[in-house]
Amino acid sequence: MNKPILLSTPHMGDRELEFVKQAFDTNWIAPVGPHVDAFEQEFCQVIGASHGAAVSSGTAAIHLALRLVGVQPGDEVFCSSLTFVATANPITYLGAKPVFIDCDRISWNMNPDLLWETLQRRARMGNLPKAVILVHLYGQSADIDPIVEACDHYGIPLIEDAAESLGATYKGRSPGTFGRIGIYSFNGNKIITTSGGGMLVSNDEQLVSKARFLATQARDGQSPAKGDRTPHYQHSEIGYNYRLSNVLAGIGRGQLRVLNERVAARRRNFNIYQKALGKLPGIEFMPEVSFGRATRWLTCLTINPEAFGASREQVRLALAEQQIESRPVWKPLHLQPVFADCEYVGGAISEDLFARGLCLPSGSNLTSEDLERVIDAIYAVHYNHSKNPSSLFTVL
Repeated sequence: MNKPILLSTPHMGDRELEFVKQAFDTNWIAPVGPHVDAFEQEFCQVIGASHGAAVSSGTAAIHLALRLVGVQPGDEVFCSSLTFVATANPITYLGAKPVFIDCDRISWNMNPDLLWETLQRRARMGNLPKAVILVHLYGQSADIDPIVEACDHYGIPLIEDAAESLGATYKGRSPGTFGRIGIYSFNGNKIITTSGGGMLVSNDEQLVSKARFLATQARDGQSPAKGDRTPHYQHSEIGYNYRLSNVLAGIGRGQLRVLNERVAARRRNFNIYQKALGKLPGIEFMPEVSFGRATRWLTCLTINPEAFGASREQVRLALAEQQIESRPVWKPLHLQPVFADCEYVGGAISEDLFARGLCLPSGSNLTSEDLERVIDAIYAVHYNHSKNPSSLFTVL
């Protein structure tokens, strides 16, 4: 039986183990310690941010970001619709309500024109959102400049969810560094991982300091704004247990050193897939925008069943039979039952991408043989279902 080929698995090396061993040797196990401080500093140097707070997940970072910009019960937050549910869930943690904005076909990210139109309409109604969460999807930056312009024009804080796009660029800069706050994820399937973890970044030092305070149960005396450290545990605000551990930060330090290699490997995967599958009828790959460079965190494509001879779902199931994991593109959040009562703007593009989109195995540790198996399996589906099949061949 063939070994399973999974969508995106952790890719570890020797440096991670060295840093973890340091944590064990010094007994810095708790969610404080030199690796946490160093990881925050080194991460900010890599992406070009001024300040960062390492936390337990990207979801925690979004939750903190929303609280830091003042989102309260009853507020509305504009949010990309084509994304994972973790982007929008923290909005509800604070008693606020998401309003979902459709994507464009150029980047698969939030449509700047739709955002402008919706903000203009809301401004006339006197009902602007409290914040905007912009997602940079599947390793590719959104068109940030017009979105920043729209948010600045109406005085709305922009939070960038760059959980999937560490290592990407927008006009030479890292997505996640343009808005008021940026967030990143180091979940096990991300381009680098700490097994679980996240980072909140901002050029506003006070915001990041407050994030650390809230992420450490908001103990009075831990925040510079509170003055002298109290010897006992006293709390004047509600906080959270969101800090990253020193052990996991050590893993992150090792992973950060090979970020460029991981990006190069995933782009190599994409190029191989595109060369082998790009000429098949009905196959289109997620485009790479002219204003940035994508990491190809996941290789994504769409399938036109009439031209290809089989639907996205038929391809996915056929791959699964061969022990190859693939997944549909994210189901838009405005279609999720939990958000059925939420307003959404547009929707047709994200719905179409969900109906026809497929994510292929994309890990940076895939072998040439792994990629060959995936490609051959897709050709087999086309050959078995199409009235005019292309030749079944291997390009590797």
